[in-house]
Amino acid sequence: MLRKLFVCCLILAKMLSYAQEVPPPTLPVLPFNPKNPGIHDPVMAKEGDTYYVYGTGKGIVTMYSKDLKTWTEGKPIFDALPDWVLKALPNFKGDIWAPDIIFYKGQYHIFYACNATPGKPDAAIGHATSPTLNQKSPAYKWTDHGKIVQSVLGRDLWQAIDPNIIVDDAGTPWFIFGSFWDGLKAVKMTDDMMQLKHPEEWHTIARRPTSQKPYNYGLEDSQIEGAFVYRHGDYYYLFASFDMCCRGVNSNYHVVVGRSKSVTGPYVDKAGYDMIDGNGTDFAIGDGVKYAALGHNSVYLIDGKEYFVAHGYSIPDGGASKLIVTELKWDKNGWPYIKLQQ
Repeated sequence: MLRKLFVCCLILAKMLSYAQEVPPPTLPVLPFNPKNPGIHDPVMAKEGDTYYVYGTGKGIVTMYSKDLKTWTEGKPIFDALPDWVLKALPNFKGDIWAPDIIFYKGQYHIFYACNATPGKPDAAIGHATSPTLNQKSPAYKWTDHGKIVQSVLGRDLWQAIDPNIIVDDAGTPWFIFGSFWDGLKAVKMTDDMMQLKHPEEWHTIARRPTSQKPYNYGLEDSQIEGAFVYRHGDYYYLFASFDMCCRGVNSNYHVVVGRSKSVTGPYVDKAGYDMIDGNGTDFAIGDGVKYAALGHNSVYLIDGKEYFVAHGYSIPDGGASKLIVTELKWDKNGWPYIKLQQ
């Protein structure tokens, strides 16, 4: 009897361990809706009179709009996977994740992540440039420049996903990235954004507590990702997503924020607590009516107006991930807020 109980416990332990490694259930995939488009991990840029949004998907998903209300699907950025990806990550078979886009020194730079083992730091971030975002322009062409950084199982306690670029007051570009375990990182880049600047200067800017042994890579705690650093007034604001995405109406993803006088922190919340210790002021959460949860946001100042961009798990659409674009506002104490339209 004891032997049978022992064997059952071993099987159950193996099943629980395996369950943590299995990707979450596939989210609903609905036909493209120009008025309510699906997207995951959206970022945005404006060129001329057109807004462009990029997100997770095969070759990097694209869409564009003249008014932020009616959207058109574009072609993916990449027709084929860049050569470096399978050299760095031979087992990669999935979508390209969570891009970031920035216009810098006369061209558009896009940074993107590839993860060969979702939920673990078997991942790398690449970089490409184009002189224009207009897919109808003869000048339109994305040139890939290869890998920026890679995380390795058994070596790293950070994950090379969710890139974000911020240029500081001195004109220095900083590479922001990471998720789970030892949290979010900031590293100086070269002036052309082609690589990390040597000698490499790494800073951990936010993380959440974990009870895990090093290199366990469980997802049951330390849930932080989706960093986006934005300058407003005298502060750099760090937006980050806490808890779990990608579970449709069962997601509990939400956005928190802290601020600092320096890109490298310390970032503190409204109560003055440091995000390096797992803190952050709740900023955007699901309303339980339209969105069960939301997160992985970006923030922009475009034509004198500030925007909050994110994806939300739509309750009326069965948990499908939908685009959110809304105005970002500020209170008298310099903290951001939004009002999601019902």
